This record gives sequence, structure tokens and C-alpha cells, in this order.
Amino acid sequence: MSNCLLCDEKIFNQESLRSLILMKKDNPTMCDNCKNKFDPISEAGCKTCCKKSTETFCEDCQEWKRKGKKVNHRALYYYNEEMKEYFQRYKFQGDQLLACLFAEEMKAELKKYEGYTIVPIPLSDKRNEKRGFNQVTAILESAGIPYQDLLIKKDTKAQSQKNKKERLKAEQAFERKELENKSWPEKIMIMDDIYTTGATIERAKEMLHVNGVKEIRSFSLAR
Repeated sequence: MSNCLLCDEKIFNQESLRSLILMKKDNPTMCDNCKNKFDPISEAGCKTCCKKSTETFCEDCQEWKRKGKKVNHRALYYYNEEMKEYFQRYKFQGDQLLACLFAEEMKAELKKYEGYTIVPIPLSDKRNEKRGFNQVTAILESAGIPYQDLLIKKDTKAQSQKNKKERLKAEQAFERKELENKSWPEKIMIMDDIYTTGATIERAKEMLHVNGVKEIRSFSLAR
């Protein structure tokens, strides 16, 4: 028995078939009541970025296409009020225990992309010092997912403080990280916490393409 990391209620769970087969007990981190408040990504909506949309391709992806950019993004959940509250506690209030909340789901999903090197979106030195941890790499580490730091983030205005127009017009915010005796991977999965307009991902892709990366996808916890 354990307590839900979100509401602190006791979690009464039956052993799953998987845990019985593997002779390994599940260690749930979230109760069903809290979990059901999150909104999983569905098949409906934008086919290239997972945004809720009545169109096959949302306005954001159509705009990126007009700019010659190809969007290939997947996510686990929509950014609803429950997800907003989660990030408020985890990302902005520094509750690092919440890094494990979606770790197993993320691990299972990323296993589908065999051969891809996971590259997390970095924090600038200033923001990393203020926050104390990178919310993206903390989730990856909690899930035991290997990754490579290939990018350096410049000190710029936080995305959460920008409106949509400012995000889309943002200049290149990344620099390449010098690799010692290593070549750049040919296939990369960029990992971020939240996908909003896609501006951050596209800037990162630009830097990776310049360095010879041939195939790039992106993934986030929330959309």
C-alpha cells in the first residue's frame, strides 16, 4: 500500500497480471481518482502534433508547413487543468518527487522508437540555478531512460512568459554542445515537458539539422 503523490490518499490496488507474471509488485504513485482527471491523447485531432482539433492538421502545423518545417510530434496527455496543476507543483514549486508520476507510461511509449537517441530540451544556466533541476531530464532519469545532452540553452525569456506571437517569432535559443570523440546520432527524439506552439522544438531541430542529424521526431508529456 502506498499514498498518492497528488492527493496523499491511500492507494488500494490489486496486483496486476503483469506484476504476477514478472513476480514484481507494482508500486503505484497515483490513485485512480487523480489519474482519471488527466486527459490522455486520443486518435482524433491533429495527426502531426496531437493538438485537439477538428482539422486533420491544426493551424499551428499548417503554419509550420508554410515555413518549410515538418512537424512529427507525439504526446501522452492534453494540457488540461489537472496537468496545469501538476506542472505548477512539479516544475515551478520544485516538488521533484512528482518526476516519477508518468515515468512508466513514458518509458513504454518511447520503447516504440527503437534506434532513436533521446535528446532533452535543456535549461539555461540561469534558469537551472533558479529551479534547481531540469524537469525533463528528471522524468527521464526516474523512468531509467538513457539520453544525451547535445544542446545548450541560451538565457532567454521563459516560454511560459511569452504569448503565442512571441513564441513563434523567437530567435534561435540553442547552441551545439561540443562532443569529444563522438559523432552526432542520425536519429533523434527531442524530449520536452509541454508542447504549445512547437517553437522550442523547431529551434532545437534547426540546430540538430545543421549538425547533420537526418531524422528528428519530438515527444512531450503534455500537449
